[in-house]
Amino acid sequence: MTAPPAVPPTAVPTAPPTALSARGLGKRYGRRWALTECTLDVPAGRVVGLVGPNGAGKSTLLNLAVGMLTPTTGSIDVLGAPAGGGQLPKIGFVAQDTPTYARLSVADHLRLGARLNPAWDDSLAQARIQRLGLDPKQRAGKLSGGQRAQLALTLGIAKRPELLILDEPVAALDPLARREFLQDLMEAVAEQELSVVLSSHLVSDVERSCDYLVVLVDSRVQVSGDIETLLATHHRLTGPRRDEKSMPQHQHVISASHTDRQSTFLIRTDEPILDSAWTVSQLSLEDVVLAYMGRSALTQPKDRPVLEVQR
Repeated sequence: MTAPPAVPPTAVPTAPPTALSARGLGKRYGRRWALTECTLDVPAGRVVGLVGPNGAGKSTLLNLAVGMLTPTTGSIDVLGAPAGGGQLPKIGFVAQDTPTYARLSVADHLRLGARLNPAWDDSLAQARIQRLGLDPKQRAGKLSGGQRAQLALTLGIAKRPELLILDEPVAALDPLARREFLQDLMEAVAEQELSVVLSSHLVSDVERSCDYLVVLVDSRVQVSGDIETLLATHHRLTGPRRDEKSMPQHQHVISASHTDRQSTFLIRTDEPILDSAWTVSQLSLEDVVLAYMGRSALTQPKDRPVLEVQR
């Protein structure tokens, strides 16, 4: 008797790699929760902009990611392993105040970086310092804010990380210093193929430097996805007054406003808008971000899905 032909195993699709993954993550200080029930996935190989209002939990999330804090609840994995473990040499971190040691010189910082980081690239660090025009003998406390930020970025990049985490690194800089910092960041991303998570209040900086967006409000991800796709799938509709409940099911209403005769909706949809009653206009990234930031996670139904947009 001839044996039946073997049936090839069904291929199981693999999930895209993540640089950072949190599940039910929370951090409490006494009675105050700085982060609660946060669940998100940050893709690897992308420059991810993390945006949200003050108090959303962005800095807490990033400090948990680099092991400076420990979770009260839930879990967080970075580069495939629990945060704070053996993957720390693979992570570069520039904190919100771009910390440097005021009494140490620029050269002292590079020597310290070399001693603390096994994959330290001294030629890269020295080349950056020279290109930026920083005096190796100058103490960090005498540098300008932009120069300290660039020194901190140099330390983060020269350790040759797989993931670079930046928590509001340019918030206190003037526009020129901010632009130079972001230009240098983009050059490093192109040269080293880094995964980057950049937290910022400035949507213009995210739009200039990032290709993926995560909007965090009240510890909850409101929307995440490729920025080009987000812009292509969000629209403003203006037309005769209409109730939100009458909108087609495939048009997810993000925000709505009304006058006596007119309605304006900001919607997300992957399908064409065929209703000729609407005037359709495109949105800027700032329009999209502000619309999601205006939605409080605490006032939304818990079963409302997070909008996740992939390329």
